[in-house]
Amino acid sequence: MTETVFRFPAPGPEPITADLDGWTKVEGEPTMKTWVQHTSADGSMISGTWEATPGTYYATYKTYEFVHLMEGQITITPEGGAPVTLVPGDAFVVEADFKGTWKIEKPVRKHFCIKLK
Repeated sequence: MTETVFRFPAPGPEPITADLDGWTKVEGEPTMKTWVQHTSADGSMISGTWEATPGTYYATYKTYEFVHLMEGQITITPEGGAPVTLVPGDAFVVEADFKGTWKIEKPVRKHFCIKLK
């Protein structure tokens, strides 16, 4: 039987440590850790926890992402757009056609949900 409610456990001991596809370091030496903690029954969504250290990435998105920022501070600047500074407690969406920078100003921890298809 498929679970219809899933509570995130604490992130496991072995995160994915490679930079995300479409993310390139442009300032500093930021690092990231990604824990995919749940995949929907139909495989169309993943969710989990992401952490990153200070620095700046240029990011391109191909999929929609919902984020709840738990720790840290990020300033996200879309190409041709105004910067948006996000702090703990903020929830936000990044659309599938996003291109721009993620400046991680304080170490970040977030929950995410990504639509894959």
